[in-house]
Amino acid sequence: MEDIFVGRLMSSPVETVSPDTEVHVAAEKMIDERIGSVLVTDEDGQLAGILTATDFVHIAAEQRWAADATVETYMTTDVTTTTANAEIRDVADTMIEQGFHHMPVVDETEGVVGIITTTDITAYLSHVQTPSPS
Repeated sequence: MEDIFVGRLMSSPVETVSPDTEVHVAAEKMIDERIGSVLVTDEDGQLAGILTATDFVHIAAEQRWAADATVETYMTTDVTTTTANAEIRDVADTMIEQGFHHMPVVDETEGVVGIITTTDITAYLSHVQTPSPS
């Protein structure tokens, strides 16, 4: 795979919610937009966390659901991020090593500028490499 940068493959703009958004509203947004995560941003557009479909699975499995809960209750705040100038191979390695499917793309001054997902990487690879028989 040639060297390619995150900015070329990332999805932008991204779906965001605020920490005080009710969880069911975030879930509805994810269903409506057919996405696996929403980024949680503060009023300045800076990343505060991420809420993923996997988080919802954990919430359901642990029966922690509260009807009036906000995103802040369930979001992950220790988020690994990347920049648009990062090499996609390095980001893919990090995603595999850490076992996640969504990585926010941030800029020091602009805040959240996009998201790179395993779906983005897979879509790129499907156009670049033709599967060969084993």
